[in-house]
Amino acid sequence: MGILFSSLTHSPTPTSVGLEELPESCVANILSYMDPPQICQLATLNRTFRAASFADFVWESKLPTNYDVIVRKFVNNFPRNLGKRAIYAALCRLNTFDDGNKKFWVDKSTGKVCLCISSKGLSITGVDDRRYWNRIPTDQSRFHTVAYLQQIWWFEVDGEVEFPFPAGTYSLFFRVHLGRASKQFGRRVCNTEHVQGWDKKPVRFQLWTSDGQYVASQCFLKEPGKWSFYHAGDFTVENGNASTKVKFSMTQIDCTHPKGGLCLDSVLIYPTEFRRVKSFLNRS
Repeated sequence: MGILFSSLTHSPTPTSVGLEELPESCVANILSYMDPPQICQLATLNRTFRAASFADFVWESKLPTNYDVIVRKFVNNFPRNLGKRAIYAALCRLNTFDDGNKKFWVDKSTGKVCLCISSKGLSITGVDDRRYWNRIPTDQSRFHTVAYLQQIWWFEVDGEVEFPFPAGTYSLFFRVHLGRASKQFGRRVCNTEHVQGWDKKPVRFQLWTSDGQYVASQCFLKEPGKWSFYHAGDFTVENGNASTKVKFSMTQIDCTHPKGGLCLDSVLIYPTEFRRVKSFLNRS
């Protein structure tokens, strides 16, 4: 009787299931809800998670919606029949075009397309005259060189880019540094000797797109010794399968005073939503 009562009151211990025993298809479904860094981190748990992390459907939703157009037009010698994870990894690297003066990449965390244009890819008034401008090598630029303005009366920078941006809203920034940035004994230093004129009149920014969008803004340049991102404006792309041409400018053409002491690194185009999560974009 006692033995029977004991067997009725003690339930059997449930069998535990380890992570390695989960079906690969189940793991892949779980990973599809994760962001790319989380997927790569979980892939290190065991063989099942690693194998599941290569499933094409896991990465399909992470890739830009028009990734095939981008790859076909702007990635040279791209291997065929790559899995979606390998395509994502390739797009996350810096991919150059226009003789190396422009670069694009996919943000690893969000899958959003970003683009950067070197100062060498811009039209700068007087840039070939060493009395006004110089090219300075630096490790503080993706392109390893910046354009440094010593002094000029007419400051004008123009540029354009044509690219199949995925549908969405984008913000355009000029990356600028007041003062000549350099290194001494391994430390970053800034020479502000030539900085002048930027506090007298504001700099004017303009942006045009091939579908008729136009934005203009202006502001004073400030904070010598820091790289600042000056917001020129936003534009919206509705059709990611067609290329959008964007033209832009940065000018200060009031000839009543000279301007100088400015490093121009590049122009960057980021998804507008980045302004909420990347603090460095909100300094301007």
